[in-house]
Amino acid sequence: MDESQTQIQIDKLRKDLDDLIAETYRNNFSASQDFNKASNFTTKLKIPHFSDIPTQGEVGELIEVNGKLYICSSANVFTLVGTQT
Repeated sequence: MDESQTQIQIDKLRKDLDDLIAETYRNNFSASQDFNKASNFTTKLKIPHFSDIPTQGEVGELIEVNGKLYICSSANVFTLVGTQT
């Protein structure tokens, strides 16, 4: 194989690698991405109101009972988190 064919193969491999890198990073993170736009929480969270603490709940469930916020910390166990203002 002569030197010109070797250089042609190197150039083709370099182009293939550049194309692969471009495809891998397309639609992925880039140095210019604005993370503040992606992390803004602009929706209201509606928490159900109860007059008494329910006997059943799923872990992570939030409820409000008489102005106090509770989270279901384990199956059917609600733990006081704080008060609503």
